[in-house]
Amino acid sequence: MTILVVVLAMLVVALGGLVVAFALDRARLESRLTDARQRIGQLESDLDAALRPPPPTNSAERAVRRVIRTASKVRSHGITGLIQSTVEDLQSWASDDDRADILNMAASDGTVTLFFSDIEDSTPLNDRLGDSTWVKVLAAHDRVLRTRIEQYRGQVVKTAGDGFMVAFRDAEAACRAALGIQRDLPRDVTLRRYGPIHVRIGIHTGQVVARDGDYFGRNVAMAARVADHARGGEILASDAVREALGDDAAVALLEREQVELKGLSGEHVVWEIVPPAS
Repeated sequence: MTILVVVLAMLVVALGGLVVAFALDRARLESRLTDARQRIGQLESDLDAALRPPPPTNSAERAVRRVIRTASKVRSHGITGLIQSTVEDLQSWASDDDRADILNMAASDGTVTLFFSDIEDSTPLNDRLGDSTWVKVLAAHDRVLRTRIEQYRGQVVKTAGDGFMVAFRDAEAACRAALGIQRDLPRDVTLRRYGPIHVRIGIHTGQVVARDGDYFGRNVAMAARVADHARGGEILASDAVREALGDDAAVALLEREQVELKGLSGEHVVWEIVPPAS
């Protein structure tokens, strides 16, 4: 009996030693694993820094970056995830390089002219043309808009599918850009082939709150609501735009009946922007 107790005691001691040894080995293993993970993380960080491209130095390079980002979104989410035509759901795609330019568009008192546009009935048009052709139509549409926006020194604040939000320093520049866009759209070879493509545009001037390359406030909503009332091919502007235009502005205005703007109290005068009489 005594011998059995001694043997059991020895087994317990031996087992305890094994447990302690196992615990020490596990602790050392976990420590080594933690070190390895930290080294891997550092290597990944160094590799990412080495492969990261330099910031774009001009507008052409920034445009290429925007195309690449758009293509990545299409690959990740599909074209139906990319195309959102409502102005309420615009997603900010402004790069860090563009944000400072966007914020500088507003005057010292926070006044800026905002331009909203989208393609009329874009969803059924996408359905009729199919995704592959729709991507070509969007590319041609974007090319026409960006060319005129750049000509009149506007800054694209947001885009989503066929929707654009653009900031201009003055009302006349926004109106002339819009007129140029409406002239150019029917002339584009791609849009003529798959069209007709009808774009509606709304413009409003007012004070906004600028933050992180974006604009907020009641006047942003008003610009979007004015665009909602336009039909394809039309350019509508608020009464504030009419007041901001100089007497010698190279645009003409046709007064429309007063309208209610969703979410905004009262009735509002809107004007149709048309080319000046020759």
